[in-house]
Amino acid sequence: MIEFDLVGADVLWPEGLMRAPLGLCAGRIAAAGGGREVDLSGYLVLPGIVDMHGDGFERHLAPRRGVMKDLAPGLASVDAELAANGITTAVLAQFWSWEGGMRSADFARRFLTALDKTRMLTDCRVQLRFETHLLDDYAAFEETVAAYDVGYVVFNDHLPHAALENGKRPPRLTGQALKSGRSPEAHLTLLQALHARRSEVEAALDGLASRLNARGVLLGSHDDATDEIRAKWRARGVSISEFPETQNAAASAHDGNDAIVLGAPNVVRGGSHSGNAAASDLVGAGLCDALASDYHYPALRQSVLRLINEGIVTLEAGWALVSSRPAEVMGLSDRGSFTLGKRADLIVMEPETGRIGATLVAGKISYLSGDVASRFLS
Repeated sequence: MIEFDLVGADVLWPEGLMRAPLGLCAGRIAAAGGGREVDLSGYLVLPGIVDMHGDGFERHLAPRRGVMKDLAPGLASVDAELAANGITTAVLAQFWSWEGGMRSADFARRFLTALDKTRMLTDCRVQLRFETHLLDDYAAFEETVAAYDVGYVVFNDHLPHAALENGKRPPRLTGQALKSGRSPEAHLTLLQALHARRSEVEAALDGLASRLNARGVLLGSHDDATDEIRAKWRARGVSISEFPETQNAAASAHDGNDAIVLGAPNVVRGGSHSGNAAASDLVGAGLCDALASDYHYPALRQSVLRLINEGIVTLEAGWALVSSRPAEVMGLSDRGSFTLGKRADLIVMEPETGRIGATLVAGKISYLSGDVASRFLS
């Protein structure tokens, strides 16, 4: 592995932004002076992005309706997109859902198997997103978590309960049915059956969360709407609140020392596409521990730049939301900041445009482009 001394750039150290050389040795942050000098004058050198939740990989595995037979080329494409966007640690959020297709239990297992067998330059991990009303799947889901050593589980409930309760046909039913491979009638029958057993879910969740906690699995909830809902999850040991829908729910998470993950696309868009709390407002109120790519990988760095331009955060505080703080939430103490001995996960970025010139994961180059490439290769 080539050792580097990165010189001339503005480097985001734990103490703040300083123009001081950064040494890379054996895949770790080291004292400068032993490596080949690379002059990065005019650029920012920042800790690599840690993405706690992203499902943008789906389009690489199914560019049109239907999954590709061999997932390895799609995963290689995911790896390239992650690297081009400065993501050095990526949590791929894979559904285990009644939605079927790419979000089915069968595909989740296939995806986990393919990821295990595919060499990725990015440190790719898995979050399994489990639909809570799949009561007949609890045992199989738990077995899969154990078999693939899944370290992060998030609980979802996307059933259209209001429509089902009122005997109405849920919105987008036909499109969902086509994606699942079912007829609209069969899909509706399934949703009705899951909704009918809703009274059994609370007790089943209590047991599952307890057992996963005992295994050391990180647990999160999705789209918390109220402080009461967040308090219920906290009582189960579910310590991460993903994309809370209201400021009350986010405040409850904060007061309970739960981690709050917000969607970076929400920041870039200037608000939620579904009318929920604006992520920028929550960041400004101190109700955010990590920004996540959600469905759009470029949004991570774009969101930080927008927050800085709007005067909501400093570079130091904003970049922490995509590096050191998500690493801390995930228990990854070996990355997220430029401390001697930590992994050499970093990006080189144009300060004016936010364009990535280089991404390094554990000291290995995963992306290199343009003028920055010339400097590394000269």
